[in-house]
Amino acid sequence: MARRCELTGTGVMSGNNVSHAMNRSRRRFLPNLCDVTLASEKLGRNFKLRIAAKALRSVDHVGGLDAFLLKARDEKLSDKALKIKRALKKASAAPEATAAA
Repeated sequence: MARRCELTGTGVMSGNNVSHAMNRSRRRFLPNLCDVTLASEKLGRNFKLRIAAKALRSVDHVGGLDAFLLKARDEKLSDKALKIKRALKKASAAPEATAAA
């Protein structure tokens, strides 16, 4: 399982451990990934995702999973998140088509 957020694409970064004597050794900065279940209001389903804690705060700030996915760029989303986004677009287009007819 890759250490990458499914919504924001945040992954592992590298840097240095720096001692008091300014000795440098390489290290890895791992994202704070959490296994969460997020609810989609339009689809009426829950989805299990592995996302960063910062992304969870962003989802809450924007107004839920549906709003976050519709606003997010496709390049940053995982395959699973892209599938959910396509289903959301399809679900939101269906009521408009029936209302116009």
